[in-house]
This record gives sequence, structure tokens and C-alpha cells, in this order.
Amino acid sequence: MLKIVASDPISLECGLTRWSLYDEFLGRNRPHMDVRYINPFIEAVKHVFSTMLMTDIFISKPFIKTGDEQRSDVSAIIGISGDAVGSVALCFPMKSGVNVASKFAGIEMTKDHEDFADALGELANMVAGQAKSKLDGLSCSISLPNVIIGEQLMFSNSKAAPRLVLPCDSALGRFCVEVGMVTKKQSADSKAGKGLANAVSNTAKNVH
Repeated sequence: MLKIVASDPISLECGLTRWSLYDEFLGRNRPHMDVRYINPFIEAVKHVFSTMLMTDIFISKPFIKTGDEQRSDVSAIIGISGDAVGSVALCFPMKSGVNVASKFAGIEMTKDHEDFADALGELANMVAGQAKSKLDGLSCSISLPNVIIGEQLMFSNSKAAPRLVLPCDSALGRFCVEVGMVTKKQSADSKAGKGLANAVSNTAKNVH
């Protein structure tokens, strides 16, 4: 697992950002995100927090990230490759991150604890792994977790890979899950024209 500590606010761009790369993967078609590939991440984060931290997660209406306003102090990121390309990130304010890591490890932690990053990275790995297993019709691989720590981290949105933000509330604090994923192939019953806006509208019906 890669751990990066930033002493100053930094800007990070997740996922592939150059159209030339998407041209290669997607045959010069604009990225496509199907709601069926977002719901597995919602189910996964709820299940992992419920079973591993005994904590219920309440997810508000998802939205498309349009700017750099969403910032965090610690983010655990998993890359996705294969039939889908992108990443999923669990993004925490520091207080929430410390609470979550402490509950998961069963000991009191601070951001300087040697196992702090590992705890959040393993949670992200569990969420991505469970979601991956439910991406019907897609064969995907996930990377090892990368954990980035620093005040007011900014993940820049990419036109090539719009990011869907899932705002999460829990007894351990607020955080969000950001999913930026495009599929290189569509299943036979996928309808042309299903885009990210459609995913937001339909996904919102399944969260509470």
C-alpha cells in the first residue's frame, strides 16, 4: 500500500484524464456510466461498515462532482482496471477518518499511528472488492490501496471521467465515497444513451 503524507494542500487527479487514453480504451466514444454499476458501491459501503464496524451508513442523494469544492483530509483510493476503468475513493475529514480507523482496528488511533493508513486502506479494499464482485457482466481487477493524508486534499474532476459523489453519514462522522468509472464494454441489454445523469437520478431512488 502506498501512503502519501502532504504537509500542504495539494491537488490530485484520480483516474485517467487524457482523451487520448480514453480513445484507446473506448474507441473514441464518450465515457458511459450505468446505474447498475453504481449500486454495487452503495451496497458494498453499507455492508462493510455494518459488518466490520457495526455502524449503519446513511447515504444522501448522490451528485455529480462539478468542481473542486469537495475536500478531505485523508483519502483511501483503489484503482479499477479491466472492462471498467477508473477508481473509487473513501474520502474523510480527519476526525471521521480517525474515528473510523479506531473502530475498525479496535484501538484508539491518531493520524500519526503507524496503522492508521493501513486501516483505512483495508476498508477501501473491502468496499472495492465487494463492489467488484457485483459488477455483472464486467471482468475487473482492483489495485492495492493508496492512502493520501493531508489537510484539505482536492480531487480535481475530469471531463473524461465524471465522478459521482455518495455523501455518507454515520455515528462515526461524515465522509463520502467518490466513484469515477467508465465501462469499456456494455452488456447486451444496455440501452444507448444511458449516461451519468441517468445514473444519479436512478441511484437516488435506492439510497436512504
